[in-house]
Order: sequence, then structure tokens, then C-alpha cells
Amino acid sequence: MQMTIDEALAQGGAGRFQKRLLGIFGLVWAADAMQVIAIGFTAASIAASFGLTVPQALQTGTLFFLGMFAGATLFGRIADRIGRRKVLLLTVTCDAIFGLASVFAPDFMTLLVLRFLTGMAVGGTLPVDYAMMAEFLPPRNRGRWLVWLEGFWAIGTIIVALTAWIASLAGAVETWRWIFAVAALPALIGIGLRLWVPESPMFLLRQGDEAAARKVVDRVLTANGARALPAQVRLVAPEVPAARQGLFGPELRNQSIAVFATWFLVSLSYYGVFVWLPAELVKGGFGFVRGYGFLVLLALAQVPGYALAAHGVEAWGRKLTLQIFLLLSAAGCLMFTLASGPWLVAISLLLMSFALLGAWGALYAFTPELYPTGLRGTGMGAASAVARVGGLLAPSLLGVVVARGFGTAIAVFAALLVVAAFATLLIRTETRNRAIA
Repeated sequence: MQMTIDEALAQGGAGRFQKRLLGIFGLVWAADAMQVIAIGFTAASIAASFGLTVPQALQTGTLFFLGMFAGATLFGRIADRIGRRKVLLLTVTCDAIFGLASVFAPDFMTLLVLRFLTGMAVGGTLPVDYAMMAEFLPPRNRGRWLVWLEGFWAIGTIIVALTAWIASLAGAVETWRWIFAVAALPALIGIGLRLWVPESPMFLLRQGDEAAARKVVDRVLTANGARALPAQVRLVAPEVPAARQGLFGPELRNQSIAVFATWFLVSLSYYGVFVWLPAELVKGGFGFVRGYGFLVLLALAQVPGYALAAHGVEAWGRKLTLQIFLLLSAAGCLMFTLASGPWLVAISLLLMSFALLGAWGALYAFTPELYPTGLRGTGMGAASAVARVGGLLAPSLLGVVVARGFGTAIAVFAALLVVAAFATLLIRTETRNRAIA
């Protein structure tokens, strides 16, 4: 009797094993969010510490995104060759070490180097986490659980906003050191926790090690209260020609182009808004819409966005949910440009935060399911790398148009999000309830 990994995992459902996995991956996912979001929250403080302008201090963000680009490109590919678990342990260790070292940077040049290395570790963690989480989930639960993992990004964002607010109220001289210290702690804890995570059974099976794959599957099933696989069952991996052809082979070319274009446009818009927005609100804001308090409120608005996306990917499908959230994000941006008073500004910013993070949740749930096991780490790494290009370009693009007004810059991102929604039309596949190979 033959059985695929997905069929075997479906016998145990999503239970205690996946909950532990979600907690472990989610902890570091929150830490990674804190490292990314810290760019906007630390710029003014870094500038004050080293006698720089805020645009000069934002070079820490540029180097961080360069590191993320390198890490996503490199480690996603490595994970498809040597295994997910080894890469996870390496990247989370580097994340903790270099993130903590950033706290004690004595000068700006040292800080730039450390932010690049931290970014490289974070860039390697993000795509491999998702590839591995997807490979431990049965098809019926996969989309919702992947959005829940992305939801830890909101937790990290809230913690950074609260840390910046508390440090400001306490009169901390160098707020950025506090933020980097808090951001490094979850990754430090995550090093020990990730030792518990076994190698992906799908990867092991693709490597020809059925015995090891069976052992991991049995561990998942028994942890969830189900019986181990009968001795007569043989695990098999479906033949996937696209895995040999690469991301841009005949079967995946159009899909990859559409997916990567969507990642790029969403990233460009997200970082364009949220790298500059903290400085705008803390500097003066828009009427009563200003300060760290409203930034915390914006972070909290992300939570229901993820919750609705988690429902949508299973009820409506991955692609439709993504399209809805992209258009809602564009509507929030457009509303901001037309807002005539503080209340409309507040509503538009809350809608942007709610919808942009819902879009990220749907995109992260959709992408790993579009690629076979032999290309999943590479595909997620490539998507993440393309997103970092968007993150690198966002401050520069916004810097050019912000001279004409912050609202004009937001209008540009509204247009880009609409283009992203149209790009998803080129993705011909819907992966809801579909097994991954």
C-alpha cells in the first residue's frame, strides 16, 4: 500500500505537534518582524546618537534589506539541498548573535555591518520557516495555519511600537539600543526551541530516505493522538516534472513571474508606507493622529486583518482572498490622499494597516503551495529576495515623491497595489485543499 506524506499527515490532522511548531516558528517570526519594523522606529534615535540626519540613519535599513536579499537568495536554495532543519538552526543563531551585538555597536560603521549580517540571517529564516511549516500541515488546514504564522508579525510590530513608546516615556537616551535588545531576545530563546523541530518528512522522502521520513511522520501522528503508520504502508513522493525544470521552466514560468511581481509590488508599498510613517507620526502627525500611541493602534489593527485572511484563504480560496486584501489596501491608500480631516486620516491608516497585513498573510499562505518540495525553499527564497528589492527601493522612491507631499507618495502606492491585484490574475492555480508534492 502506498501513501503520500500529505495523505499520511491528514490521518492525524493539525493538532498538538503543529501547535508546538507554530509557537516555535512564531516566536522567531515575531523577532524577525521586530528587526524589520525597527528600521522606522530607530532612525531618529540613531541619527541623534551619531550626529547624522534621519536619511543617513536610514542606511541601517538599506544595509538590513541588502542582507535580507542575500540571505533569502542563498539560504532558500541551500535548504532545498541540505535540508530545512540545518538552515533553520544556523539562521536563527546568527539572528540572535548579530541582533544582540547591534545593541552594543560603538559607532555607525559597526552598526551598519551588524545590521547587514542580522538582515542576512532574517532573510534566510523567513522563506525556510514557511517552506517547512507548509510541509508539516495537512491540506485541509494548511492555508489557515500559514496565515496564523504570518500573524506573529503583528505581535512583533506591537512589541516594537510599545518598546519605542515606553523608552520614549522613560526618557531613554538611545532608544534604538532598547529596541534592538528586545528584538534579539525571542531569537535567542528560539535557538534552543528549534532543536526540537525534526527535519521535514517531505524533504527526507525526496532525498530517498523513506525510513527517516516515516519516523518523522509517526512522531507527528502519535503527538496528535493518531496511530503510527502500519508496517505495510510505503511512503511515496509524486513525480513532479516542474521540479527538474526550475522556477522558470515551461510549467512554472508564468506563475513565477506573476508571484514575484506581486511580492515586489506589495513589499514596495508596505515598506514605503511603514518605514516612513513612524517618523511622520512622531514628528508631528496629522492632527490628533500622531505619536507612539497611534502607532500601537496601527499595529493592533493588523490582528483582525490576519484573522480575516486566515478565514478567507479556506472559505474563499487563496487567490481571491489575496485580491480582496490588495484592493482594500489600495482603497486605504486612496482614502488617505483624499482625507480632509484627522478622522478620515485615522480611518485610512487603520484600513491600510489592516489590509496590507492581511494581504501578506494570504500571500505567504499561497506561495509555498505553488511550488513542489524540490523547489519550495528556492521559490520562497526567490520571492523573499524580490520583496527585499522592494524594501530597498521603497525609501528612495518615497523620498523622491514625498517632496510633493506625503499624500502624493501614498497615492503612488495605491496605484502599485492595484497593479499587484491585476498581476495575481496571471496565477492560474488555486491551491485550497490541494495536496503539495
